[in-house]
Amino acid sequence: MRPKIICHMVSSIDGRLHPSRFTVPAAGVDGDRLRRHYDEVAARFGAQGWMVGRKTMQEIAKGAARTPAGAGVSSREPFVGNRKGRDLAVAIDPHGRVHYGQDHVLGDHVVAVLSEAVSDAYLAELREDGVSYLFAGPDGTDLRRAMDALGQTFGVETILLQGGASINGAFLKQRLIDEISLLIQPAIDGLAGVPSIFGYEGSADERPGAGQALRHLHTETLEGGMVWLRYRVEDAPALG
Repeated sequence: MRPKIICHMVSSIDGRLHPSRFTVPAAGVDGDRLRRHYDEVAARFGAQGWMVGRKTMQEIAKGAARTPAGAGVSSREPFVGNRKGRDLAVAIDPHGRVHYGQDHVLGDHVVAVLSEAVSDAYLAELREDGVSYLFAGPDGTDLRRAMDALGQTFGVETILLQGGASINGAFLKQRLIDEISLLIQPAIDGLAGVPSIFGYEGSADERPGAGQALRHLHTETLEGGMVWLRYRVEDAPALG
């Protein structure tokens, strides 16, 4: 059984994701206090880990490619490293482009979500680093299969999705998001084309949120004027 997935994000009031582009806090508002809200709210969920996409994980991990010492791994079964009771840092990395050099990032044990098409040598590298991994089908797009494996193999009950627009959009399209937790910072970006919370990469006539509806659970105004919105994602009611 897959874990409960909570998409936990912070955005400007126009839904943009890059804090470096946000307008500055108003006079007397502590910017550091605004930034701390994100982790403090995340801690309320009691999740066993968090998930990001390949680009974000590359920025965090900062590992270098290398040639593994041992033979390649031909099996495409999940591999479980030594978690040591740590939370999980899950990377959605279908093509196996992230390199780690260790089994953790930010103190949390790494789990790579891969396609079955990654090389045997890359799997050997992950094993030597102690990084756990599992598979999302032949091309790495079967996120439901991957989340089932995350729940069954690692015993994860709740995980936070903290991706960029495309990863969040992919989870939305596959109807894998159970809840949305959105912190709205009192700031504006304002530029057209800047990534937003959800950005599914599909054709113009696709509606990745079709068949789903949001039920309001909670609204809270936090110190400094940041607003926390919380919604449950449920099946949309039948029309007519």
